Amino acid sequence: MLRRAGSMDSGAISLGLMVILGLLMIAAAISDIRSRTISNELNAAMALLAIPFWIASGLALWPDLPIQFGSAFLVFLLFAGLFAIGAMGGGDVKMIGAVMLWIPLPLFLPMLMIMAIGGGILSAAMLIHMKLRPSDKMAEVPYGVAIAAAGLWALHQHYLNQFQAIG
Repeated sequence: MLRRAGSMDSGAISLGLMVILGLLMIAAAISDIRSRTISNELNAAMALLAIPFWIASGLALWPDLPIQFGSAFLVFLLFAGLFAIGAMGGGDVKMIGAVMLWIPLPLFLPMLMIMAIGGGILSAAMLIHMKLRPSDKMAEVPYGVAIAAAGLWALHQHYLNQFQAIG
C-alpha cells in the first residue's frame, strides 16, 4: 500500500499521479532520443504535479515539504553547475530537478547512482555508435533516458514494491 496515504481516495490519487509522472518521464526520454531536447512544458508538468502528489501522499506541510523541495532544489543546483560548464543539457537539468521533487530523501543517492550508471552506459553506447558510424555532428547523450529509468526505479522501490519489508 502507498506510504502515508490518508484514505483509499488519496492512495488512488497518489497512484494515478505516479502513473502520469511515469508517462511524462517516458515521453521526455523518447523526446530526448529523437531530438536531444526535453520540452519546458514536460518538465513543468512533472514539477507542478508533485504538489498534488505531496498532498495526496500525506507529506506534512512542515518540515517534510520544505525538506523535500529544498533537497530537490539542491540537486537541481548541482546539475545546473554541470550545465554551466557544458557537461549537461538544460532540459536534462530541469528534468532532474522536477523528478527529484517526487523522490523520497532516502532514495536520492541510490537514484542518482542509478542515473549515473545509466548515463555512463548511454555514453559508452554513443561512443561505440560514433566509432562505427562516424559523423561530423557532435555527440549528445540523451541523458533523459537515464533520468527516466532512474526515476521509474525509485518510484517503484518506494511506492510500488510490495517486497520492501522483506530483508
